[in-house]
Amino acid sequence: MKFNWVYESSEKQQVKTFLRTKGISRGLLAKIKFQGGKIEVNQREENAVYYLKDMDTVEITIPDEKGYETTVPIDIPIDIIYEDAHYLVVNKPYGVASIPSKIHPKNTMANRVKGYYVRENYIDQVIHIVTRLDRDTTGLMLFAKHGYAHAMLDKELKLKQLHKKYIALVTGNLNDNLHGMIDAPIGMPEDSIVRRIVHPKGKSALTEYWVKERYANTTLVSIQLHTGRTHQIRVHFSHIGYPLLGDDLYGGEKNEWIKRQALHCCELNFTHPFTQEKVILKSNYPEDISEWLKYNNK
Repeated sequence: MKFNWVYESSEKQQVKTFLRTKGISRGLLAKIKFQGGKIEVNQREENAVYYLKDMDTVEITIPDEKGYETTVPIDIPIDIIYEDAHYLVVNKPYGVASIPSKIHPKNTMANRVKGYYVRENYIDQVIHIVTRLDRDTTGLMLFAKHGYAHAMLDKELKLKQLHKKYIALVTGNLNDNLHGMIDAPIGMPEDSIVRRIVHPKGKSALTEYWVKERYANTTLVSIQLHTGRTHQIRVHFSHIGYPLLGDDLYGGEKNEWIKRQALHCCELNFTHPFTQEKVILKSNYPEDISEWLKYNNK
């Protein structure tokens, strides 16, 4: 894959310094140098210490990324919400883990996306997950299609410029406030490697919510995460006494419609690093939450 820029400055600057301003890390620069990529200045191959002058054109060729053998491709269709040369956004169903593990070694979203890459005969087949979801959380998952694209969005994540919004059904009638913040640090308990708890020695965690609708002993809320801790939404709402419907790990109860935590990533927005366009993506409610709402709106 190729990228190019024009260097505009009266002061000379080394190629590697200029490329760093474009998000090219030392690791990626080494990959370009040693794994089949190249750097060209004014259509002539140069090295990273070459000094640029005003109006020089710089083009880099990033070598292809062959897929890791450990990520086995699975031939299961994926629900694609958005795709271009750099990013892929899919709608994840519940009951599917984001990445392979000892418990879920193959049938994960990473395996399904790898299967899609293989079917489409994409040159780059390494799986880069930018945003992941719990196994039983549904909704939008963002993949980068090459390492450079991943690095660029990681910057947005660190600067909190990439936003995810969720909807959830929480047990109980959430207080009269239509809007609230849950600011409580999250850590691991001593007796579990799965669960998380609010703990004074935990990492800072901030969850913002808006009440959308109230039902008999249940509230539909819209949620914006300001940090990305494991199980953050589930832990926070359980902590304030309103566990997610169906989330038996944190005190929620299942019913005939909801068999898992009623949590769905419904919106994802970011600034596209390569086009500077604002990307706003939305996903409809999943079937189980839709059926619950339909029944309770009668």
